[in-house]
Amino acid sequence: MAGTGQWLTLLDLTSRTDGMGKQLRMAELMSQFNAILTDMPWVESSEMTGHEFGYRTSVPQGAWRQINAGVPYAKSTTAKARVGLGMLEAWSQMDVVIAERSGDIERARYLEDIGFLEGMSQNLASVVLYGNSVVTPAEFMGLSPFYNTKNTANALNGANVIDGGGTGSSNLSIWLICWGERTIKALYPRGSKAGLHQEDLGTTWPGSDALGNPFKVYTTHFRQEAGIVPEDWRYGVRIANVDVTAAGLAGPSALDLYATLARAFMYPPTLSQMASGITETDAPDEAAIGIRPALYTNRTGRLWFDTQGMRDRNVLLSLTDAAGIVTDYIRGIPLRVVDQLLTTEAQVV
Repeated sequence: MAGTGQWLTLLDLTSRTDGMGKQLRMAELMSQFNAILTDMPWVESSEMTGHEFGYRTSVPQGAWRQINAGVPYAKSTTAKARVGLGMLEAWSQMDVVIAERSGDIERARYLEDIGFLEGMSQNLASVVLYGNSVVTPAEFMGLSPFYNTKNTANALNGANVIDGGGTGSSNLSIWLICWGERTIKALYPRGSKAGLHQEDLGTTWPGSDALGNPFKVYTTHFRQEAGIVPEDWRYGVRIANVDVTAAGLAGPSALDLYATLARAFMYPPTLSQMASGITETDAPDEAAIGIRPALYTNRTGRLWFDTQGMRDRNVLLSLTDAAGIVTDYIRGIPLRVVDQLLTTEAQVV
């Protein structure tokens, strides 16, 4: 068993080397697949710590005029909203003696850094889905707290939350997200760069023990600043309350996933010809130009998509080779797996 604490120990080193003192190839048992991170378009925010955006709240519809009678002046109304960004950061330090005894300093540091990269990507995917800056102020607000009610009396975007019928706390959400620079997008701070920044500081930063005594270490610093903004919430649909128990997804009263998706495809103002058939609106500057829709579920949800598809001989789930990557599509929209999607969500009401 590896040692505990914030620094690698000789016990950790032993767990990473074979009897000949060579470093083992790690079986990445903690790895996950979170495709949502590769789909999000990254856009520079309007501020260094947040992003402000505007949206229209009403439109003038004119008035029917009679001869010798006028019509009133009118105007549209707009509003502004703001979302915050969060900073995810980590430090990796390795005692130079531990690194030297590994027999390959660069490989020892590389193997340790891989763990940080995987862990931080999982953390980011989790916050994209569930981050709540009210509960954890350092985080940014994720998708679930935004689409957190199906009741339009509580929030207008409740119109885009579909009830899957589940109750209790064994629920999954399936998401339709139409990514775009003017719809739903990821943010990085103004004046910076998108992505995870990794800096090798070598041995310039000393470590210190519990008593504050310094010792020489190799140091790597990781940082990513990010946020997400549903600038036009109509382009996101949450199918909530999908009961993942056998009663919820099997049997005569099971939720029909494909029928539910057909309903979800009608919610965005525009989508593809294959998905909804609505490819444009009468707005001259419609935000849907360039959107990239995708469906997200976890492995449990994906299993039931396959199960229902085979049972019903469903022809809507198809394999397509896009840019050398074989992907499943439903009505032309890719279906992707996100391991950070929980099957223990509470009922959305």
